[in-house]
Amino acid sequence: MENIKKYLPWTIRIIISFLFLISAVAKLYPSPYFAISTFEVKQLYPMGFSEDVAVFFSRILIGIELALGILLLQNNYLRRIIIPATILMLVVFTTHLTIDTIQNGGNSENCGCFGSLLPMTPIEAIIKNVVAIILLAVYLYVVPKITNEKSNFWVLTTVTFAAILTLFMIAPIQPKEAEVVSEEIETPTPTVETFQAQNADTIPLGKKETTVAEEVKTETAKPATDEPAQQKSGYSQYFSNIDKGKKILALFVPGCEHCRDVAKELTEMKAKNKNFPEVQIVFMNEEANLIPDFFKFAGAEYPYKVIEIIPFWKLLGTGKDTPGVIYLWNGNKIKEWDGINEKKFVGSELTTVLKKNYSEIKK
Repeated sequence: MENIKKYLPWTIRIIISFLFLISAVAKLYPSPYFAISTFEVKQLYPMGFSEDVAVFFSRILIGIELALGILLLQNNYLRRIIIPATILMLVVFTTHLTIDTIQNGGNSENCGCFGSLLPMTPIEAIIKNVVAIILLAVYLYVVPKITNEKSNFWVLTTVTFAAILTLFMIAPIQPKEAEVVSEEIETPTPTVETFQAQNADTIPLGKKETTVAEEVKTETAKPATDEPAQQKSGYSQYFSNIDKGKKILALFVPGCEHCRDVAKELTEMKAKNKNFPEVQIVFMNEEANLIPDFFKFAGAEYPYKVIEIIPFWKLLGTGKDTPGVIYLWNGNKIKEWDGINEKKFVGSELTTVLKKNYSEIKK
């Protein structure tokens, strides 16, 4: 019993501290700006945060998580401020997750608590938070009060501001720029073949009559086209010809293995079908130096643009993930795929829809 009383307080503090520290660090994986921007778009925007507010709130929130993880391991205002603040944050997180679970179900999407490092569903996160709240309540009301608790408020403020400042330093707020690399590999337009004039027949000498072949112009009836009317897709700012004819727009991250696999599959499909639509790619500006390796793996190079992380996620769409593939026909979005789960890209589905006339495609 004595050993339990001796080690229980520090066991609880270390466990909760670890959870908060790993939560803060995980939200910075695999790179701080990429991870925080993704957290803003996927977690804060759906909650109603504006872009201007989200960039500050995300860094302050993660900074506070980091600070609490550190402050739980010291004795200044531990019972009076640190543990109640930790419980309050856990209650707020749990309330949000509970509402999200009721509205959208809680067993599919990553809640973002540990970023992309440790994906966790909302239900799993709720259970984790409830256990943490119980442990902290045990510390407050069951564990005997320590006699050496200190009251140096400057320790709290210094650690908190230092943690928040660290977040702003390692993931500085970027200026709003939609396009950072304007590089497009132009696809050559096929040349139009010219018809050679036919040689005239030689007329034999001594003949008084000559036969002149009259050129009869016949009008060929144009078949009725079964295709959608042209409209603006909203992607012409990236590729000027994307709203003309059939096009494949892909949204990839250069270092994403799943994106590379899809790109390779598109290359294989294009090799088998001479009428395969032109493939054009919008890359996220995350590890853009890997683009040459990306094309090498894919087996072909395609026209591409590179845009910043937040504009990329907004272009892909709320709740969607990479790799993203969109089949466009005259600017009309015919079919799209995203992520690696139930909506993932399936080559056979694209092959099937490419064979159909517009009237056969069910919208």
